[in-house]
Amino acid sequence: MIVVNLDVVMAQRKIGLTELAEQVDITMANLSILKNNKAKAIRFSTLEAICKALNCQPGDILEFVDDENDK
Repeated sequence: MIVVNLDVVMAQRKIGLTELAEQVDITMANLSILKNNKAKAIRFSTLEAICKALNCQPGDILEFVDDENDK
């Protein structure tokens, strides 16, 4: 499964949900869904905008976790 570490990167950059939503031009509701690992997909354009706003790489935000070990 893919885990979204957006909250971690946001905390490291000391940026809040409202500010990031404005910079990325995404609704706070959609950003919150992404931040809380509830999203099923993300557009590359959104990922690019988030990376630009947070000055990070996609790998800083997205992480693959093998959930085979959880079964």
